[in-house]
Amino acid sequence: MPAVKAANPRQIFAPDQWRALTSVSRWRGLALIAHGWAVVALVAGGTAWLWTADFAWSWPVALAVTPLALALLGGRQLGLAILMHEAAHGLTHPKRKTNNFAGDWLAGAATGADLQSYRAYHLTHHRFTQQPEDPDLPLSAPFPVSPESLRRKIIRDLTGQTFVKQRAAQFGYALKGLKALLKRHRPAPLNAQKRDTSAGTVFNRSERTEAAKGDHASSNGVSAPVTDDSGAIATAKSTGRFLLVQVVLVLLAMLVLGPVTGGIAYGLWLVALATTFPLFLRIRNIAEHACTTTGSADPFSHARTTYAGPLARATVAPYWVNYHAEHHLFMGVPCYRLAEAHQHLLSQGHGAKMTIAPDYRSVLRQVTGGEAAGVVA
Repeated sequence: MPAVKAANPRQIFAPDQWRALTSVSRWRGLALIAHGWAVVALVAGGTAWLWTADFAWSWPVALAVTPLALALLGGRQLGLAILMHEAAHGLTHPKRKTNNFAGDWLAGAATGADLQSYRAYHLTHHRFTQQPEDPDLPLSAPFPVSPESLRRKIIRDLTGQTFVKQRAAQFGYALKGLKALLKRHRPAPLNAQKRDTSAGTVFNRSERTEAAKGDHASSNGVSAPVTDDSGAIATAKSTGRFLLVQVVLVLLAMLVLGPVTGGIAYGLWLVALATTFPLFLRIRNIAEHACTTTGSADPFSHARTTYAGPLARATVAPYWVNYHAEHHLFMGVPCYRLAEAHQHLLSQGHGAKMTIAPDYRSVLRQVTGGEAAGVVA
């Protein structure tokens, strides 16, 4: 199908306003990454300290605080993935090398994401949003689903089943890539290969497998856009970065907090990575495109913007990711200016053409519309 129609910012913004909106700060993107890690350190370290503190009621307090800590950690893990997404668009820093290093090592590696691979397939998503060529289509195509179906997905996320399935796929492709590297395999340049853009990621591929079985499990976030030897080698390298970052995190936690408290702090990070992070990633994916009226003729219909309060911003909508309609309209606007772009669109009367949800709860109600035609049980 043809690429979706892009918005023309010249018809919406004055030239000086557009230049200001698309200006990439030298420090704000990096500051957001630092903020994400600062929250991780404070939440994981503080909760771990409660578990080892020697005062009255420390254990019951730690037990009560831990679910909140896992929610906040999962939200920041999603935030780091979102900031990797920013770098994929070149919006973290104006210098390309700094932008790519920050996106790969400081943001993406912590959750197993690979900047270069993600960038390759994500730009295809923007070009063919919700069309058959869209590599992210498996994340939204199954909806609406029944409440029971969504409930099963949530249970899989919170019990770690989604994590195990996704990491098994990741490590499986990484092993294939490692074998190729050991055989001194030299893959053809990427532009000489035919990308599997319908698969998108190793996790999207697993989603398509589930879809064929009739029970969709849409939740991804770690990328490797090709599944031949070149894609497997890229996955092996990104998995190596992921494992290296995990080693650094656990050693740093133990060095700063001590072996026991530091081990608990890293354990909290890992439990969040296996539970709340997949859940929040799923909800974010649902909100962005599920049950929207995307069409190639109307750029204002390509995605949904969902208003987010403090709780949502701490969990499922970090770093202005909820302004997804604005992001699809204007890919060159950094995340910290999307709210400003949103307000300008509303002031110019474009709000009526956009898909805007009042909150994430309303989106989940919409995508679990009951046993209507096309609903997956």
